[in-house]
Amino acid sequence: MNRLKASFIRGGLCASLLAMALQAHAVEILHWDRKPLDINLPVGTERVIVLDRNVRVGLPREIADPDVLRVQSAGGAIYLKADQPFDTQRVRIQDVETNEVVLFDLTAKESGASSEEIKVVIPEAGASTDREAKASQDGDQTGRSDKSGKAAVGTPVPVVLTRFAAQSLYAPTRTIEPVPGLNRVAMRLPESMPSLMPSLPVTATPIAAWKLDSWTVTAVKLANRDPARTFELDPRWLQGDLYSATFMHPTLGPRGSVEDTTTAFIVTNGQSLAQALPLSQQGGDS
Repeated sequence: MNRLKASFIRGGLCASLLAMALQAHAVEILHWDRKPLDINLPVGTERVIVLDRNVRVGLPREIADPDVLRVQSAGGAIYLKADQPFDTQRVRIQDVETNEVVLFDLTAKESGASSEEIKVVIPEAGASTDREAKASQDGDQTGRSDKSGKAAVGTPVPVVLTRFAAQSLYAPTRTIEPVPGLNRVAMRLPESMPSLMPSLPVTATPIAAWKLDSWTVTAVKLANRDPARTFELDPRWLQGDLYSATFMHPTLGPRGSVEDTTTAFIVTNGQSLAQALPLSQQGGDS
């Protein structure tokens, strides 16, 4: 049974605050999981790829020509501008500090390629970041919540969590304000969750989760599988024992369009999303 408590109202509140916090703009999120990332470039228009890391770019001989592809790297971002179309080429991106490598499959197209900014999310190895460790040490200070679900400074914890999760995915790392006591946690969810939104032809893929006290927010990528229909997104379509849900965009465009994916930020209280889903989709505790 769907127990999304006052989701429509709370989802709207989170969405409004989220929009103000992020000054929302179109951003495509790609997740590095050791598989080359497919990136299309519109000929004649610069496209920005944000990694929040200092990197060096290794180009294959076929496109290592400024008359074909202009490449600049600064401040954790790569600026790419193709001046002529080219077929898919494997590009090697290397972190200057860690030597970690990310692979792009670049294709330049005369038409049909989006120019929106891309953010590449690279999973962190090992333990929590220094920022998270410091937040844990300061856990009894500002940002802790009471049983009513409000942070010490008065902002509802679901809003704090949703805003932090969205900024973690969509905003440059350097702009994210730390929240004492808030930590990233394991999800223990399957790669796909068909029971989350079973009434729509949508693929739901978990991305990451964060926790503050008894509250957890899980970011879930939603992708439209229908090439012919656009869907208005409503939290009431979601199934599970959920507290609130906020969508990064109000609609899902047809499959194959630049609007065919978005991110849902789902808040649960006293349990992880894995526990809150219908029994058939439980994946364990977080």
